[in-house]
Amino acid sequence: MEGALAGAGLGKGVSDLFDIVKDVTRNSLMFEDVLEHLKYTLARLKPVVEEIEASNRELGRPEETKALIEKMKKGEDCVRKYSEPGWWKFHMRSRYASELCKLEETLIRFFQLDVQAWNLRNGLETLKGVNDIRARMNGVGSCAVPEAPDFTVGLDGPLRGLKMELLKKEVSILVLTAPGGCGKTTLVKMLCRDEEITGKYEGNIFFIPVSKSPNLKVIVQKLFHHKNKQVPHEFPSDEDAINQLKQLLNGMKQKPILLILDDVWSGSESLLEKFAFDMPNYKILATSRTEFRRFPTYKLKLLKGEAAMKLFRHSAILNDGSSYIPSEDIVKEIVKGCGGFPLALKVIGTSLCGQHEAVWRSRVMKWPNGHPFFATSSDLLDCLQRSLDFKDNEIIKKCFLDLGSFPEDQRIPVAALVDMWSELYELDEDGILAVANLCEITNRNLASLLVTMKDASEVGIYCSEDFVLQHDLLRELAIHQSSQEPIEQRKRLIVDISENKLPKWWKEPRKQPISAQLLSISTDDKFSSSWGNIQGSEVEVLVLNFQTKNYALPKFVEKMDELKVLIVTNYGFFHAELGNFQLLESLSCLKKIRLEKVSIPSLFKSPVQLRSLEKISLFMCNISQAFRNCTIQVSDAFPNLKEINIDYCNDLTELPVGLCDIICLKKLSITNCLKLSALPEEIEKLVNLEVLKLRSTSLEQLPESITSLSKLSILDISDCPEINKLPIDIGNLCNLEKLNMKGCLRLHKQLPPSTSNLEKLKLVICDKERAKLWEPIKEFCTSLKIKLAEKDINLHWLPNRS
Repeated sequence: MEGALAGAGLGKGVSDLFDIVKDVTRNSLMFEDVLEHLKYTLARLKPVVEEIEASNRELGRPEETKALIEKMKKGEDCVRKYSEPGWWKFHMRSRYASELCKLEETLIRFFQLDVQAWNLRNGLETLKGVNDIRARMNGVGSCAVPEAPDFTVGLDGPLRGLKMELLKKEVSILVLTAPGGCGKTTLVKMLCRDEEITGKYEGNIFFIPVSKSPNLKVIVQKLFHHKNKQVPHEFPSDEDAINQLKQLLNGMKQKPILLILDDVWSGSESLLEKFAFDMPNYKILATSRTEFRRFPTYKLKLLKGEAAMKLFRHSAILNDGSSYIPSEDIVKEIVKGCGGFPLALKVIGTSLCGQHEAVWRSRVMKWPNGHPFFATSSDLLDCLQRSLDFKDNEIIKKCFLDLGSFPEDQRIPVAALVDMWSELYELDEDGILAVANLCEITNRNLASLLVTMKDASEVGIYCSEDFVLQHDLLRELAIHQSSQEPIEQRKRLIVDISENKLPKWWKEPRKQPISAQLLSISTDDKFSSSWGNIQGSEVEVLVLNFQTKNYALPKFVEKMDELKVLIVTNYGFFHAELGNFQLLESLSCLKKIRLEKVSIPSLFKSPVQLRSLEKISLFMCNISQAFRNCTIQVSDAFPNLKEINIDYCNDLTELPVGLCDIICLKKLSITNCLKLSALPEEIEKLVNLEVLKLRSTSLEQLPESITSLSKLSILDISDCPEINKLPIDIGNLCNLEKLNMKGCLRLHKQLPPSTSNLEKLKLVICDKERAKLWEPIKEFCTSLKIKLAEKDINLHWLPNRS
């Protein structure tokens, strides 16, 4: 036993000490009472220690038990000495007994005090981490500076010049200006990673995307949230919001502060003045396509010569460097035609990647004579328009144009696009073709597809948290391309309403209704729901984006007889009340509803029956009241519902039992709902359920009745740290193929014997500790693959504008 505890963990320490005490007790009559008591204590502590050991390994905190391990090593030596023969130990009996009692007291005190403190700390850290994630998905906590692109060129000189101007003592506001697509935001991201800047403004650099219709109150609320301060629920006025922000900044102990306002549009220079506080060590850096003459300006020049060539070549070459690039003269002609705009160089370079020389030459032939110097966004749009040649796949081009349906500088959920495209273009419901189209769009640098969880693809094609980001200039390109026909003939109608100013065509009497299949309407925080009327009987997809506190569905929705998909998104800071839900009852074709950041009143105060509804997705919604006080059965309201997605709904404490009556349900996904701690036993009624996702919840166990779901093929319980065992009869899930149990830290006991009956199980995703439990099962499940989950740390939830 010499050195038994050397380098060992806490779990091994308890086990070794327990074995020695047990052996000494069995072979010695001396000290029997003391040793029996210590043995009993160690036996009680062993399973708890195993849990602590597993958690500490997951969290990377092995040092926290080092002191206790040392004491147990001394205890091991002491007990071993007691077992040695010798006349002297009779005289030392009371001393040894006292030391054994002290060892036992040390163990008990450790578990009564230290472990409780650890649990409290870990709980607080978990809560903070969850709140951070929720804030990221909410879009309200994103005042951190996004990561700069991996590859940049021609910005080292501008970086030095911009930093020099910003650090001048007399400069309190600096505007970085250049036409769209020149890399202003990229340069700012690089500046904020500069050691001199991060050293000066440590922890106090705030990055705010402003865009075309800035909401000052929301900007201030974001800053409060970023500093972990209580966010004022409502500001009486913009002036009050500014006053409270000034108090917040004044309370930062005079530390230097840098506020970055990205993408300030023409006409919004007053916004800079409102944020211009007379405070020491406080500066504002703004980016804009417009030069505001009343403020100091740093102009970012377009790329020239070798820098432009280098960026273009980088975009036109495949990752393996195998792409064909024609003669230098042709490359120079194309680079010249891009006018030095980095965005044009990237997009057009990517569109030519891997193309035949004839395609390259034809592109040169299409340039206007003289290759004019691009100085306006419209010129750049014309330039980028040439990159929209998708050959024979016109669907991909349509998918790109559809991205303009969502507001600028906002993430676009992949799940929403899948809903849209599965109906508009008859793509598959699982999203395989939709994601493939997004990858093609991303490959052309026309958008960025950001995957937030790498292992999600193993248990489904896409994750509810995956999303797309698009440069605002490319959004303009999409809208421009969708607006070439007269209003009545457009298949995609995108409307941005500022305050209550409806477009002229909307207010004019029309001889014929619009023929759009996709209608997108975005309103700001000043809109008062004065909709007027619009005839859209052919609309199949309706996208409503808003920022107001209360929002009622437009009255004209009930006349949209062909409507199949409804997407309603609140981009305000707080949840908004959603009204007029009953209008949907008249829509016999409505198949899919996606609601984001809305509070849903009881759906059944005035019974709403949506007989054609097949899928409902609730993201960051308040839904605790939605299924209460029902006057009709949920199954009667949604008789054909096949899929329910509930994500980041933090008021969900229990799954409404009524949902278990929807026997045609095939997919149930409840993710990131931290207050959900149990599922009803009635879940066994969902006999047709094929996919069950319960990721990132507070579930303590799965109900035994879940084993009745014989059609279940995918089960995801990843990041459910409270689950400590699988159902005893889990082997009854005879069609289970994929199981994700990453992050189930308390699940480390032997798996139920019935697990060996999962003959169709093909994939288990877990960590090393859980993988050991599955090794014996592979003998019975011959096709089983165990995949170790990767630690996936990324910043994809941040804005990624270039």
